[in-house]
Amino acid sequence: MNHLRQRYGSATVRPITQRPGNAPLPSALRRRAEPGESLSREPHARDGKLARVEAALFITDEPLTARRLADAAGLADSAEARALIDRLQQLYDADASAFQVEEIAGGYQLLTRPQYHPWLARLKRTGHELRLTPTTLETLAVVAYKQPIMRAEVEKVRGVACGEVIRQLMEKGLVRVAGRHDSLGRPQLYGTTRKFLQAFGLKSLADLPEVDSLRRPT
Repeated sequence: MNHLRQRYGSATVRPITQRPGNAPLPSALRRRAEPGESLSREPHARDGKLARVEAALFITDEPLTARRLADAAGLADSAEARALIDRLQQLYDADASAFQVEEIAGGYQLLTRPQYHPWLARLKRTGHELRLTPTTLETLAVVAYKQPIMRAEVEKVRGVACGEVIRQLMEKGLVRVAGRHDSLGRPQLYGTTRKFLQAFGLKSLADLPEVDSLRRPT
């Protein structure tokens, strides 16, 4: 509410009282920050570059590579982007924030911490959550650990026909055609996608848990 409140019909004007020491200045009187400058002297304040990195991570739904993040935030290179990401994560840790920056699927993404999932799940009921049955999870695991792999090999491991399940996994964007085998008929080879890494929070396939019975020998 404006401190100067004039009543029509009378000449009385409410006097301006002294501004308390902790009251913010009116927006019209605040000095604008120069590019790259932070007006705040708080230890957790963001300067221009760090604020742009945080904004870029906030607005995207997909992991951003360091190169793309540097381009979006106007940074010198990928190294500067990674350094600012580390600094941002330190600020989140120091604040005990609900957010964290995760390196997944070859990029960086701003996510809520896992311990807040039970509460957030109550709010976000879109019907588009990734839901996998035990059958599809089992088939996906075989493809993930033994890729590139033919359908016949998947069926040999599972002991049942898997054509329909593989098709469903491809529709969900978790499995893709990764090439063709050199054997007779050149059957298709299947592998996982970037979305698979993102869905399971993996940086790369090397981060898959050790399962000796599924992992393909190197």
